[in-house]
Amino acid sequence: MPRTQQYVVDLSADERAELEAMLAAGTHKTRVLTRARCLLHADDGLTDEQVSQAVGCHPGTVARFRKRYTEDGLAAIHRRKADRVYERKLDGRAEAHLIALACSDPPEGHSRWSLHLLAEHFVALNEIDVESISHETVRQVLKKHDCTLTDQPRG
Repeated sequence: MPRTQQYVVDLSADERAELEAMLAAGTHKTRVLTRARCLLHADDGLTDEQVSQAVGCHPGTVARFRKRYTEDGLAAIHRRKADRVYERKLDGRAEAHLIALACSDPPEGHSRWSLHLLAEHFVALNEIDVESISHETVRQVLKKHDCTLTDQPRG
């Protein structure tokens, strides 16, 4: 006997028509169309396993999307993940120090700065109180201020 679904999808006639129109147009991203198919099959009363076989995705994907639909409605079909907010590691002053470091001469034994090398040396600075910083954060700060490491003279 199949277990009952914890999150029940009950589409209104307008929602069903909107999803079917999206599928007929075929101009949306594949993941959005897959989610639309999942909702339509779930609304027909299929289990997560049956929907996953019909659509071609994992049953866990169907279960997660069922839950998101019941919490957020049809708008959830277009969002990939819940909105995440990250706390900034660097303020403007720290970014200025990082850019100044990137514009300075590389340490002895190195012909140029790398993102990893910049991250290591930036953490070691006494002026800035940062326990750790990733090379990706360094890359994002340099990109934000239109700085590149390739502008440095090689030598």
